[in-house]
Amino acid sequence: MSKVRLTITESRCRCGYVKSGDIFIVDDLCPPLCHELWNCIYPSVYALKNGAVLDYGTGKAKCFDAMCPDECRVHVHGEIAEE
Repeated sequence: MSKVRLTITESRCRCGYVKSGDIFIVDDLCPPLCHELWNCIYPSVYALKNGAVLDYGTGKAKCFDAMCPDECRVHVHGEIAEE
């Protein structure tokens, strides 16, 4: 299975869990993110870890962009981590 790199590209997290520029590598365990954000991105992380290519803009790529459901306060970019 591949590893997925999550990069926080923007953060106005009301609880201060993450800040812009934070990077997490997802291997076997979920990273220290709030459960609302993790619930939103988990399907895409799981798909990438298992070799999927996702819709990305007008094309396909092994990455995704997502936003926190709490007023889009946190933006995250996920991609396959280079080994």
